[in-house]
Amino acid sequence: MSQYKEILLTARPDGNPVGPHLFEVVEKDIPTPGEGEFLIKQTHMSMDPAMLGWMSPDEDSYIPPVPLNTRMRASGYGEVVASKHSDFNVGDKVMGMMGWTEYALSNGQGINKLNAQVDGETALAVFGLPGLTATQGLFNIGKPKAGETLIVTGAAGSVGSMVGQLAKADGLRVIGVVGSDEKAEWIVNELGFDGAINYKTDDLKSKLAELTPDGIDVFFENTGGPIQKYIFQRMNVHGRVVVCGMIADYTAEAPSPGPNWIPLIKKRLTVQGFAMPDHLGDAPQLLEKLSPYVMQGHIKYRTHALEGLESAMSALNLFFTGDNKGKLLIKL
Repeated sequence: MSQYKEILLTARPDGNPVGPHLFEVVEKDIPTPGEGEFLIKQTHMSMDPAMLGWMSPDEDSYIPPVPLNTRMRASGYGEVVASKHSDFNVGDKVMGMMGWTEYALSNGQGINKLNAQVDGETALAVFGLPGLTATQGLFNIGKPKAGETLIVTGAAGSVGSMVGQLAKADGLRVIGVVGSDEKAEWIVNELGFDGAINYKTDDLKSKLAELTPDGIDVFFENTGGPIQKYIFQRMNVHGRVVVCGMIADYTAEAPSPGPNWIPLIKKRLTVQGFAMPDHLGDAPQLLEKLSPYVMQGHIKYRTHALEGLESAMSALNLFFTGDNKGKLLIKL
């Protein structure tokens, strides 16, 4: 019988770069679907910053940690290659939480069928977690209005770049925070952002003042870091802060201190954190909201693809070095 590979999480992050020492590659026999099941051959696997949180032992989070010695969690895209399920046929293109594996057996829970014309990279970069996250956070929490100013950190990433483009399409002034001049040029010249801040080289306070002369109405936070306090200081009355990620603190020994709450009162600000597992049941409605922007050509994206299942074991480090360019994924 033919075999396939999957990767188990065998140790918690230890402060060192994420690598093979935390995982085990195992080989298993390719299973045969039972009644009500189908088999997926995964071709593209999503890499997301949230994975480091999933690997940690923290039980007090929005989703339980991945148990040790079990398959590492991930969303992915693939094709149904065998089926005894009435709703899924051989040849169907599907997306969902499959994990770090070449094959996945499913009963359909958490798996969505896709239009056959949607390829794996588009599925994961646009219609997968990045697109769902951007749509939920921007529209249902950020509540943008034409003419307002939005700033998004991690603006060249898979979520941030979509947030900015969606906001631009709705008539907002959009500023992005990035970590390199190349990324700054990309979001301004290719994606149409109104301005960019390189948090590594720019004078943050003065650059913010220059690019947000009318203050900031919506702050979509993906990264944390020193610029956060300066953005917070420029929030307008009734501004909204959407807290999606804090990657600058994920590997820090102690989290950065938050801003003083007095401005929350004075400016009547709304600050809300969110995580997509709470909203996956709303995926059909979110995709219905997102799809017209894609069909009308408002969304551009780029992917950073690595080859082979084993490359996932070190791929997460690209998020912390800033070396990833676009949606990070693994081609199997």
